[in-house]
Amino acid sequence: MLRRIMDECCAQGWNFLFGGTFDLMTKPLIYLVAGARPNFMKIAPIVRALQAHGGLDFKIIHTGQHYDHDMNDVFFEELGIPAPDLFMAAGGGGHAQQTGKIMLAFEELCQQQRPDAVLVVGDVNSTLACSIVAKKLQIPVAHVEAGLRSGDLTMPEEINRLVTDSITDWFFVTEPSGVEHLAREGKPASAVHYVGHVMVDNVLYQAAKLAQSGDQTLDPNGFKAAQAGARYGVLTLHRPSNVDDPVTMARIAEGLREISAELPLIFPVHPRTRANLDKFGIDLGPHVMLVGPQGYMAFLNLWKDAAVVLTDSGGLQEETTALGVPCVTIRENTERPVTVDEGSNVLVGTDPQQMVAQVRLILSGQGKQGRRPALWDGKAAERIVTILAGVLA
Repeated sequence: MLRRIMDECCAQGWNFLFGGTFDLMTKPLIYLVAGARPNFMKIAPIVRALQAHGGLDFKIIHTGQHYDHDMNDVFFEELGIPAPDLFMAAGGGGHAQQTGKIMLAFEELCQQQRPDAVLVVGDVNSTLACSIVAKKLQIPVAHVEAGLRSGDLTMPEEINRLVTDSITDWFFVTEPSGVEHLAREGKPASAVHYVGHVMVDNVLYQAAKLAQSGDQTLDPNGFKAAQAGARYGVLTLHRPSNVDDPVTMARIAEGLREISAELPLIFPVHPRTRANLDKFGIDLGPHVMLVGPQGYMAFLNLWKDAAVVLTDSGGLQEETTALGVPCVTIRENTERPVTVDEGSNVLVGTDPQQMVAQVRLILSGQGKQGRRPALWDGKAAERIVTILAGVLA
């Protein structure tokens, strides 16, 4: 109404403030919340889409849930986004301590400058904490990657997903199972938007940049070059259910030793995983090369050409499906079933025999091929921004 009045006045030749036209309307402001490196991979396409759209203002909020020394200007330059507008420095601690610190800091921020919406991604503690704060301040919440469910309440991420979705206003869903879960939980269909996946937007964007650059420095420890075109595999393990239990870790190691005797593996090791390997006295054998955590582009350069990726990561299940790389997931369940139903992912649990059998199928050319799911086309962020611009206008 106010905008219409101002437009009519200007049309009649009225001047405001020193003879110029005057616009009291400001763009809606969205806080984009990220707490850890993978979160930034998800908000990066949204930032680029917001910049292209131009109708919404935004601020990038880094809660500091995970502080990464490597998350410097180069990292954000790789993603094609500006550095965060605010760093909260929440730090580590137990789940309750960390969540509480983030809530306190985020509430103070929202009271200083109230946004028109808060957008959270994924399922980390920052997702939960900032959603609760926003909702109690009656600020609408948008959840990207809404509706994912593993059914495993021993996973902290599953609890974060359930609680966040219980108070979300706009649900941005990556796959059909998310729509089904939210419908079963009673969410209104008008609030649920199947848009595709921003993580896929990002990996397609980065893979294209990598292909154009031809950067030969993105080879950790020269492993890829040393293969001289021969096949290799990439391994990641970090889930507490896998790496904090000595019996489970020993079972996984048994399978990895047998696989690596046929296919050399490179393993960028999470610090907690490395500590537990030492603590439990577990030997992965001479054909598994352990290296430190990798930058995004270096890691992408590594796994995109792998014969197989073995992982317990949720994000890698999706990224490998996006690029058609065979993936063997060392978990009993997945909150991303489309990667199994349609993509290149296979669940094997922690049974060493199943791990070995699936890798051998892949190496013999008999593994599943899979395909990229619907709407995993690199345009999910554009769809999200279009919807947000419509509801916030």
